[in-house]
Amino acid sequence: MKVNNKALLITYPDSLGNKLQDLTFVINTYFKNAIGGVHLLPFFPSAGDRGFSPLRYDKVDPKFGTWKDVEELGKNYYLMFDFMINHLSQHSSYFKDFQSKKFQSEFCNLFLSWDRFWPTGRPTKNDVAIIYKRKNKTPCKEITFEDGSKEKMWNTFGPDQMDLDIRTSTTQKFIKHNLQNLVKHGASIIRLDAFAYAIKKLDSDDFFVEPEIWDLLEQIKNYLADTDAVILPEIHEHYSMSFKVAKHGYFIYDFALPMVLLYSLYSGKSDQLAKWLEKCPMHQFTTLDTHDGIGVVDAKDILTEKQVEYTTNKLYQIGANVKRKYSSIEYHSLDIYQINTTYYSALGNDDQKYFIARLIQMFAPGIPQIYYVGLLAGKNDIELLERTKEGRNINRHYYSLKEIKQEVQRPIVKALIKLLEFRNKEKAFDLQGSIKVLTPSDHEIVITRTNKQKTSEVTAKVDFENLTYFVTKNKKKITF
Repeated sequence: MKVNNKALLITYPDSLGNKLQDLTFVINTYFKNAIGGVHLLPFFPSAGDRGFSPLRYDKVDPKFGTWKDVEELGKNYYLMFDFMINHLSQHSSYFKDFQSKKFQSEFCNLFLSWDRFWPTGRPTKNDVAIIYKRKNKTPCKEITFEDGSKEKMWNTFGPDQMDLDIRTSTTQKFIKHNLQNLVKHGASIIRLDAFAYAIKKLDSDDFFVEPEIWDLLEQIKNYLADTDAVILPEIHEHYSMSFKVAKHGYFIYDFALPMVLLYSLYSGKSDQLAKWLEKCPMHQFTTLDTHDGIGVVDAKDILTEKQVEYTTNKLYQIGANVKRKYSSIEYHSLDIYQINTTYYSALGNDDQKYFIARLIQMFAPGIPQIYYVGLLAGKNDIELLERTKEGRNINRHYYSLKEIKQEVQRPIVKALIKLLEFRNKEKAFDLQGSIKVLTPSDHEIVITRTNKQKTSEVTAKVDFENLTYFVTKNKKKITF
C-alpha cells in the first residue's frame, strides 16, 4: 500500500495488547478512521533495546506473531518498518560467525573495526574528541575472538549494538537483501534508524558526513527503485540537516515541534511557533511524542538558548512526575539531549492543553504521527520506570485489551479520535496545498490550510494565554 496523507500510529507490536493480532483488533475496533498507517516498531528477533538491537530482519519474533499477521495489518493501513542502518546485535548469528572465524568469516567485513579504521598512531585524543557522541564514552568496544585475539570494534550506542561497515560490498548486500524483503512483506516506508551515524570518515565528526551521506541515500533509493516504498531518514539534530534531506526529495521528521509547542503552552507566546510552522516543508512527518524522549537539541536556533532553558526548566516544574534523574545515566539514558516523559504528562496531565497541542500538530505542515501512549493520553508510567530503571520506559506503558477499552471512553481520548478523523478526511490538508500562519497578538496563532485546488479551507485559532481554540471549515465552526 502506498503512503497516504493520513495520521500514522507509532506502536510496539506488544503495547496495545500482547501481540500483532491484538494490535490489529484494537486499531480496527477503536481507531479505524483515526489512523491511516502504522509505524510498527521493531518486531524482529532482538537482543535488547526494545527491538532496536536486531538479531535478524527476515523473521518476526514468534512472541509477536508471524509475517502473515504483519501483512494482515498492512491490508488496511500503510506500514512503516525500522531498519537499523548503523548497527546489528553482537548476539546475531552474523557477529557470532565473525567472532568465531574472524577473517575466515563471510561476515568479517560486515562490522566496522575501530583498530583497523585508524591509521598507525591514531586515534589521537583530538580524533576521539571531535566524534559526535550521544553518550559519555569512546564509541568502541573490545571483542575477544574464539582464537583468543582481541580487537576493538565501533560501538556507537548500547554495548550490544555493533556498528556496520557501510563501505563494504558485504554490508551493501546485507542492506539490499533485507530492505527488499521488508518491502515484500508490506513496508510502505523504511525508517532508517540512526541514519546520520552510518558514515564514518577520517578527520570528521562521523555524523551526517557529506557528501558520502547522499551517496548512501542514493544507493538505498536504488535498492527500492522497483517498489512503491519510500525512505525516511531519522536524524535528531539541528533542523538544517533534515531540511537538506528534504531538499533532496525525501521525507523528514519534524522533531523540533514538541519543544517549540511546549514553549508556547508554557509561556503563552505564539511567535516562535508561528515562525517555525511557516518554515517547515510539507513533505514531513510531525511528532509530539515517540518511543524515545523529547528532543532538546532539535529545537536549537528555532528557540533561543534562553527559551530552550526556560522550556526545559518549566517541563520539570509543570510536568507530572517528570524528574531530571529520569533522563540521566542513573536510568540508563543513552541520549543526554532528550527528556523522558509522555507528552500528556509534560503538560501536567491537563486535557485542555493536551488537546490544543494535538490540534496544532494536525494543522502543522506534513503528516501527523501519534505515539500509542499519546493516542490514549497516557500518563508517565512510574511503576515500569522504577521496576526496570530504564528512563525511556516512563513513556512505554503496556496496555491490556481491558485497559484500552476503558481508556477510549475518556473525554480527551474521544475528542482526540474525532480530531484525527477530521484531519484524515479533510482535503484542505493536502500536502500540495498551502499554509498561512498569523499572530493577531503575542499569545494567539491562526493557522489556515487550503488544498491545491482551493476548494477546501480549514482554520484553527488558538489563544495560548486563555487556552481556548476555535476551528472552522470554509468559515463554519467545527466541534470535537
